[in-house]
Amino acid sequence: MAKTETGRQLLADYHHLAASRCLKANALLESDPLPDIRPQSTLFSLAQLLESPGLIWREIQNNYPDADLPRIQKARVSVLQQNLALQIIWPLVIRLFRDGNSIALNPDQVFLKWKDNDLTWLHLANNSEPLETQEFINALSEQLQKWYPVFRHQLGVSPGAYWSSVGLALGAPYSMIWNQVNPEALCKQANHWLSQFHCEANKHIDWIPAEFNQQRCAIPQRRGCCLKYLLPDEGYCGTCGVHRKKRMAQIETRQTIPQASKNAQSC
Repeated sequence: MAKTETGRQLLADYHHLAASRCLKANALLESDPLPDIRPQSTLFSLAQLLESPGLIWREIQNNYPDADLPRIQKARVSVLQQNLALQIIWPLVIRLFRDGNSIALNPDQVFLKWKDNDLTWLHLANNSEPLETQEFINALSEQLQKWYPVFRHQLGVSPGAYWSSVGLALGAPYSMIWNQVNPEALCKQANHWLSQFHCEANKHIDWIPAEFNQQRCAIPQRRGCCLKYLLPDEGYCGTCGVHRKKRMAQIETRQTIPQASKNAQSC
């Protein structure tokens, strides 16, 4: 019961933090429903990938011209795992903070497919029973722990890359208001939220106060690198904690961070 109340309080604290700057949290968190797609348009499910990791190597080797380079192979899988977190887990966390409940992530309903000459993840709409906050935390924590050995030992994703990508997704609601509320209060809430998950995510993401263009804000800093910078026409992620100097230089130029670009709706 205590953990359940803690989960509810964390969501309430978030809405109070947004309201302190006259932000409408529910409007801010409004997102499209999970897409409904045709299974025949996909390559394979996340469940199939977890069972047979070699499936992804074949797709990479057959479709990318630089697939023969080991470090590029590793980078593509690392970025693919990051996309799994941001494209699938991120919306579920947003839904939790918006509605007070969310659905469990079902690997049989998550599919990989080609879109615009790149691999992307899609989640089938389903009628899963909504989970309350603590149930959602427990279920997702268990899944993330279970998937880690496959991505780490079978696919070569580093611990820092895996858990920091997960941490970015779990902190999605806070990225929505990264430059619109008190930075210290946001960092405290975001770090406390991450600590509720029974996994290593909170050890690989730190929310820290920062200042860009004379505006105080809060940003998530990774303790890991997704290796995206190794891929053609890609640069350093705005949250990279490994290549910090180059990453910070890019942030100062853009005045933005990844996954925090949605406009707020205020009163």
